[in-house]
Amino acid sequence: MEQRARAAVLTEYGEPLVIRDIEIADLREHEILVRIAGVGICHTDLTAAQGGVPVPTPAVLGHEGAGIVETVGSAVEHLAPGDHVVLSYSACRTCRNCADGHPAYCEQFALRNYSGRRPDGSVTLAADGEPLHGSWFGQSSMATHAVIDAADAVLVASDLPIELLGPLGCGIQTGAGAVLRVLRPRSGSSIVVFGAGAVGMGAVLAAVVAECGQIVVVDPVESRRELALSLGATDAVDAAMSDLAKHLRRLTGGGADHSVDTVSNEAVLQTATTVLRSPGSCATLGLRGQKNPVTLDQSALLMGRTVTGVIEGDADPRQFVPELVELWRAGRFPFDKLVTTFAFDDLDKALEATRSGAVVKPVLTFTTTEG
Repeated sequence: MEQRARAAVLTEYGEPLVIRDIEIADLREHEILVRIAGVGICHTDLTAAQGGVPVPTPAVLGHEGAGIVETVGSAVEHLAPGDHVVLSYSACRTCRNCADGHPAYCEQFALRNYSGRRPDGSVTLAADGEPLHGSWFGQSSMATHAVIDAADAVLVASDLPIELLGPLGCGIQTGAGAVLRVLRPRSGSSIVVFGAGAVGMGAVLAAVVAECGQIVVVDPVESRRELALSLGATDAVDAAMSDLAKHLRRLTGGGADHSVDTVSNEAVLQTATTVLRSPGSCATLGLRGQKNPVTLDQSALLMGRTVTGVIEGDADPRQFVPELVELWRAGRFPFDKLVTTFAFDDLDKALEATRSGAVVKPVLTFTTTEG
């Protein structure tokens, strides 16, 4: 029986996403079909839609999905229909980096997440009988249904608000993982977070969990600075202020122990490095396209400062997402305060809110009758 769905389809770079009916291919033995309850919109989706990430078109984007398993392939043993799952990036789980506990740096990452196809070259989707590129970050979840490798789905309890959990698999995981998995600040240390979008706010929430003594947020939007303060930041600074680096060094008593750069243009990364004490460490997280050359002061790095690139928080979602969920249950990681929901049919409104920064984390939700 043919499985049909509704999806937001990108026909060409720069064109608007259009909701339309699509067809879903038969499952492979290791795959599952998930009815999507909610999917976050990430700036990486917008970057890809403009051609900054070379996903082939036509394509279905969306990579912060969560939902309910409808069907499982014949070889899937750890999941069953009715299970609630959070979806994350795809990794082979067998290469050296995966085996060493770093699936975010899987040797097949580009093939499995950006190619628009399964690793064997086949596609999971079609539109009017013509191939449609899916498998975006292993899921293409901006749709009522998504085909997922079962290894890339994280089982969660059925009493959780499943429609809100998708961003834990990417944006919030990226910010939180950069702090808890990469920088690993000591209790009482200082950290400056540049950018108060979902990734930056994830870093703020993680810094609170890590018991940082000073958490400074830098963002041009007043409402986001106020939200960061309500979530545990100790200071919030307007990114547009003059002599920003000098002000931040003074505010942190001569320099911060750590910084997180979620913007990743040259000016912000330079400032994120400059504000560090010696020694100090910066994690840079922003994806601005295939190439993003920057110039840094190497003499400053010689004084024990480090800059580390991080994707997906260098976290294994199968371990990290359950940790974040338990922190949320304990009232220590209120990521839901970052989320604004939109009905799937209000896609254009949600995309505009994403582009303008009017909301921190837009999440598209689906009714039970869709698809």
